[in-house]
Amino acid sequence: MPFGIGVHILVAICFAVHAFRTGQDRYWLFILFMFPFLGSVVYAIVVWLPEMRGSRGARQVASGVRRILDPNRELREARDQLDMAATPNNRLRLAEALLEAGQPAEAIALYQAVLSGVYAHDPHITVRMAHALLDAGRAPEARQALDDLIREKPDFKSPEGHLVYARAVAAMGDREKAHEEFDVLVGYYAGLEARARYAEILLGWGERERAKPLVEESMKIAGRMPAHSRKMNSKWLAVLKKVQGQLG
Repeated sequence: MPFGIGVHILVAICFAVHAFRTGQDRYWLFILFMFPFLGSVVYAIVVWLPEMRGSRGARQVASGVRRILDPNRELREARDQLDMAATPNNRLRLAEALLEAGQPAEAIALYQAVLSGVYAHDPHITVRMAHALLDAGRAPEARQALDDLIREKPDFKSPEGHLVYARAVAAMGDREKAHEEFDVLVGYYAGLEARARYAEILLGWGERERAKPLVEESMKIAGRMPAHSRKMNSKWLAVLKKVQGQLG
């Protein structure tokens, strides 16, 4: 398939997903798939652009389309910026891009470099480094980094850090501590990620009696979410549905 045609089809698919999730008339699906290029242009002008001006969800759709068409753009630009100036901010930008791209091992070195300088005690960067350590399969080090942070800054609060900590202790097989952390976490964590990750862990441990009510409650919460929140949590909603299907 020629590259240009492939791009038109990908854009049409993205708009079709948008049309389905936002409850647009079904004839848009016909138009998008029968006329991928022209249909996408019309859909963008009539539906997507007007909504984008006032909708956070639509802006995320636009970001998603850009990631599909050029998934390495941010990573490429971040590398270029660091090559031009090795500043802490540029190191952090590249570290974030690497983590987002599923390359946590390289991100760790950048976070460590920043933490050795003027940002040596920055708790937010420490949390991000712990996240990278966990994603790189280094759960004990992630937990230790966060234990040190808790000891040094007991008043610091971070939902992301709490989730990384809970996942780390779970990855280490410390079930009792993982239950303790996740039971607190799902009570306040915004969105569905903490619930979805906990449900996956429980299913993996064979703890179906804990997983089933968690998934049922989470699906009820998802059902009460406004449309833009469901879009933001679509990945984790899909995980919950998958776990629900496996639980039967």
